[in-house]
Amino acid sequence: MGECNMEELPLPALFEQARKIHATVTESGADQELVRKGCEALEKCEDMINKLGLFSANETKDDISTTNLKYSLVTFYLAELTEKVARDDRIEILVASQAKIKEFISFCEAMELVPEEELESYIQGVPKSSADQRARKIARFKRQRATESKLLEIKERKERRGRSTKAAALSTPVEAGEEEVLDDDGEDEREAWLTTISLAICKALDLLEMLKKEEEMLSAIKERQSKDGDEEFSQDILDERAKKAEAWHRDSAARAKYAKPAMPITCATFAQDVLEGRANVSQAHDHKHQPLIFGPASLVNGSLTSERERMAARVFQPSYRMPTMSIEEAGLKEMEIMNKWQERNVKLMEEANSSWHNDRKLRPGQEEDEDDDAVQEKARAWDDWKDDNPRGAGNKKLTPCG
Repeated sequence: MGECNMEELPLPALFEQARKIHATVTESGADQELVRKGCEALEKCEDMINKLGLFSANETKDDISTTNLKYSLVTFYLAELTEKVARDDRIEILVASQAKIKEFISFCEAMELVPEEELESYIQGVPKSSADQRARKIARFKRQRATESKLLEIKERKERRGRSTKAAALSTPVEAGEEEVLDDDGEDEREAWLTTISLAICKALDLLEMLKKEEEMLSAIKERQSKDGDEEFSQDILDERAKKAEAWHRDSAARAKYAKPAMPITCATFAQDVLEGRANVSQAHDHKHQPLIFGPASLVNGSLTSERERMAARVFQPSYRMPTMSIEEAGLKEMEIMNKWQERNVKLMEEANSSWHNDRKLRPGQEEDEDDDAVQEKARAWDDWKDDNPRGAGNKKLTPCG
């Protein structure tokens, strides 16, 4: 039933349906049934365009009408959907998609729709230096972002014009027999489609480079497999690795309940040894670094057995003092000092916030009650002495009237 409807649809409706399928597949994912329907619709559009003769090799973008501009995107949409088709022979899909992309770029070049910078880079091919590749990607990315911003601006401008038109229609009554005057959106529509084509050109060039790299890798793998004579190499290896990974995760989950977690690695040298397979995580590491020897014994990697060899090993020593600890050890030492300093500050704050009579320390060999009695007796004796000896007593001879 769907095929009959697709056969009966006119070109504008068929293109709109194919464009919606392309947008859905691009945003949500590659549903193979939907991809197949989209490819069939786009192929039907392509056949109708060729039969109607909408485009000519003698025309440029200025000669193409605004209504027919959008149909130039059919080849690009078909290339993107073709790339998403899932098939055993991936190289065949890549070749077909690249052919459609090249056809789209050639058509845009003939219609003078490709920017000069992109046209020069497309003719020159892939640059040899990585700096040139990076500069080309950055320039293309900037053009793509500017094109997307322009499309968004055109869409917002069209929405504002639509709202103002509706408001004017509601405020101004239309008399009987008066024809509705529609706004002329031809210029905005043409600008929108030209901007969409420019965005499609940027995406097509990026997709073409990606497909070329993928084809090269798959061709190299296929050539290697043909040389080795192992046709089922990839699938067997993948299945075996999947089984090993599942078994490892299953055993790890079982051991995690009883296994003691390993201590974190704080030494960069030991971590590098673990990554390169020279040591295991479970091995003990004390962060001990042997002093570097620059003498002959270090060159032959031998042991210093005599005093003569030890003296010879010290000949070519550096003029500066060698470090006594590594950066990791210094960091650990500083962490330990900081922790002690914080504990000491916390203890001092607690002592400062507490009352002195509750937190004072007792003298060694003396109890609290005895200390209080002695202090009270001393205070009483002092008061009695001050009563018996008032201030100035005993100095009468020094006074003029004494």
